[in-house]
Amino acid sequence: MTQQNAFVDRSWRTVDIVVASVIAVAFGVVFWLWGLIWTATEAAFTFFPPAQAVLYGVWLVPAVLGALVIRKPGAALFCELVAAIVSAALGSQWGAVVIVQGLAQGVGAELVFLAVAYRSFRLPVALAAGAAAGLGAAIFDQIRYYAPYDLVSFRIPIFIVTVVSAIVLAGAGSVALTRALAGTGVLDRFPAGRDRATV
Repeated sequence: MTQQNAFVDRSWRTVDIVVASVIAVAFGVVFWLWGLIWTATEAAFTFFPPAQAVLYGVWLVPAVLGALVIRKPGAALFCELVAAIVSAALGSQWGAVVIVQGLAQGVGAELVFLAVAYRSFRLPVALAAGAAAGLGAAIFDQIRYYAPYDLVSFRIPIFIVTVVSAIVLAGAGSVALTRALAGTGVLDRFPAGRDRATV
């Protein structure tokens, strides 16, 4: 079934659940490690702290990647939220709040795929999903962490850098990763593996 077909099978198969769970758990571990990297690199961005948000997009990859691979309603939200839960269980430095953050990010990406009725998974849609996940993350951070900071010198720049990072790393990065996985044949049971030219 290609993404252009009028009928879209919205039901989840067992293999969909398994693969989505694998993506989510794997990125939950990545999230936890990325938190350590974030802390370790803070000193490198003392010249302009908002610039550290160039790293942010990695935390949004499972939302876009999950949707590109599974292509079913709820995949973006499921992968991002479960990854956040796993990272919290592993001992994220931000605690359980990352679960709420993962929810905001996953909903952002999910809304983009919903807007196209889960029928298109091309690069522009993936970039938009990355941007929406980034918006969810940036808005959450503005409320939860950055309210005391200066608007012009910190809050606006970090908002913009977060969204741009999401577009590049989560949006374009997920497309590249999906294509790489499809090329190995591991996605042959999914439309993403069969319709490689349309990803």
